[in-house]
Amino acid sequence: MAEIIQTDGTWTFDGDTVRIVPGNDKRVGLLRRSLGEVAVPLRALAAITFEPGRKSGRLRLRLRDGADPLTRVTGGRLGDASDPYQLSVDNDRTGVAEYFVDEVRNSLLLDEVDAGPTDRYLLPGPALPVTMGAGDGTATFDGERILLEWNWKTDEHKSSQGSTTLALADVESVEWRPSAGLENGFLRFRVGRGNVPAPKHDPHAVELYGFKKDPLMALVAAAVVARLPHPNAAPLALAKAPETAATGAPASEPVPAGGDDHDALLRRLRELGELHQAGILTAEEFTTAKQAVLKRL
Repeated sequence: MAEIIQTDGTWTFDGDTVRIVPGNDKRVGLLRRSLGEVAVPLRALAAITFEPGRKSGRLRLRLRDGADPLTRVTGGRLGDASDPYQLSVDNDRTGVAEYFVDEVRNSLLLDEVDAGPTDRYLLPGPALPVTMGAGDGTATFDGERILLEWNWKTDEHKSSQGSTTLALADVESVEWRPSAGLENGFLRFRVGRGNVPAPKHDPHAVELYGFKKDPLMALVAAAVVARLPHPNAAPLALAKAPETAATGAPASEPVPAGGDDHDALLRRLRELGELHQAGILTAEEFTTAKQAVLKRL
């Protein structure tokens, strides 16, 4: 067990999972506090680094492409105070941070974790239901429907149409952009491929003005994205097509490299069980993938 406790938060690692608990310090942003504890499975990690600094250092997790809906929707645009995957470390705790990094890296090597892209989200995203207010509206998502309600800052043309309700099945993509300079940000739900109006006038978008609560809208975006088709699923499935034909295993749940290596197959069974418990795999998907691995045993 490795653990580092700072005013910014607490990280622990038990060999399988990095658990991140945000601190109560004023430097911790509203997004991290609202998101709460995050459990990052080892298989979702691409790398971990520690960056020493003059006054304090910084621990950073880099997740695999496609592993986390929040990372997917924010695209590296979260500020330091809002990013749950970094931790400010006091200089007198540098040794602890370096030990933490060594422990995670050793486990990544021993478990032969693939640092490449994944075609499934390995983190579940924010808990449901989720409701956040910022900019010119409030967004609510219950797993099936998105509700956008307007406030006094909303453009009259948009607010005159009343609140907007969207079915998840109708949403093609989600965009979140923070404010930058004089340009306002937005949270937008795309329901078609045609031209869309500016966020100020778009009934499917919340306009963001650069205030403290703006990052909270990224949590709504991530919760929706986690339940949309994974953007990597099609290309990765095509890349694995030959292996699928040879083994009979589903393209999204390939039999692990190493042929009949007993330990690798046991690790795969454990991973499948964790994915099923986290709700990422359905019961049917779990049974099919498990049977494919058991045949190799």
